[in-house]
Amino acid sequence: MDENKGVNKGRGWQQAIRDFLYGMIGYEFVAHALETRASMETLFMLSTMGDLIGVPIMPPYYSLRLIPYVVPQVQTWKRRVLREREMSDDHEYDLHGL
Repeated sequence: MDENKGVNKGRGWQQAIRDFLYGMIGYEFVAHALETRASMETLFMLSTMGDLIGVPIMPPYYSLRLIPYVVPQVQTWKRRVLREREMSDDHEYDLHGL
């Protein structure tokens, strides 16, 4: 039983260092990748399902063929696109170096 405490304590220390290095090096890359994915998803949904919010871009035939694949994301996409925003909400205005 005492041996397991030492092993868990060692893993906790290693995990703490791993988390620290991830936060120092990798977190910004992951956050940027997630922002990029969300914006690409929004553009895809706008180009295929834009007629749901009044922006007819693609013919409805192709949109209807894609509906089974995008139905789970339609509600969150509409909420994200139609949300009121301010100029400072965009990621381009972050102070990355400061």
